[in-house]
Amino acid sequence: MRNRLRRSMMFVPGNNPSMIISAPVFRPDSIILDLEDAVSVNQKDAARDLVVEALRTLDFGSCETVIRINGRHTPYCEDDIRALVPARPNMLRLAMTEEPEDIVWADRMIGEVELEHDIPHGTVKLMAAIETARGVLNAERIARASERLVALSFGAEDFTNSIQSERSRDGFELFTARALIVMAARAAGIQPIDTVYSNVDDDEGFRADVQRAKQMGFAGKSCVHPRQVAIVHEVFRPSESEVRRAEAIMAAIQEAERRGSGVIAVNGRMVDGPIVSKAERVLQLAQAVGMTKGGDTSGN
Repeated sequence: MRNRLRRSMMFVPGNNPSMIISAPVFRPDSIILDLEDAVSVNQKDAARDLVVEALRTLDFGSCETVIRINGRHTPYCEDDIRALVPARPNMLRLAMTEEPEDIVWADRMIGEVELEHDIPHGTVKLMAAIETARGVLNAERIARASERLVALSFGAEDFTNSIQSERSRDGFELFTARALIVMAARAAGIQPIDTVYSNVDDDEGFRADVQRAKQMGFAGKSCVHPRQVAIVHEVFRPSESEVRRAEAIMAAIQEAERRGSGVIAVNGRMVDGPIVSKAERVLQLAQAVGMTKGGDTSGN
């Protein structure tokens, strides 16, 4: 579950039935049904009920189901957890996570609801949304706060407000926060997910933003429009040469194991642990997009 493919995590308003129904058509890795920013205060209860019904009745196919719930210190968070856990989404994304105690509290509450409904402990996973300067500075402790936690996500819009800055097209003001979140997540063995790019008419800017995120070490990108999903998948798609090299590395490992040799070389270059890990990640992506046997032949 921690290493599940999450290149694209597409937000869908939790109060929009037609968008919820159509979301799997665009084949994001994860669908985030949003009960926080997308839903006004007077619609929170109705949206929560709608999302619960969607989880129970709709087929989301291979898409991971993630619910962005309201922050711990709002009057809606506990109701969100109590209503949603019995519907068994794959994961809850806790908004405005600033302290490890936020995750510890959410973990405990989810566990209580799982127990009440005879759901195996740990079934519903957690993602911490880091959206403030305080959250960024506590990211390392947050990332280690719970075994239920599988990812940290970055929210740039609220973050820039918290540091009294404005978001720019090149994202210079986000660099330090992004780097800290990537390092905190990777050090804890969980995934870092990058922020949304809210200008849905700027495909060129979005593509550049995704490329930056990939280069920095993010596992995926949050999306606010269906057409952004295809761009994310294209950027994260490995090249043919990367796939062939990864296949050669894994074949060399198998041959070395067959011969009982601890020395592995490909094209005259020694292969060590980090190179093997990178090859495994490349092949995971390649299989997801149909570049290797058993993959998704749609090229998604």
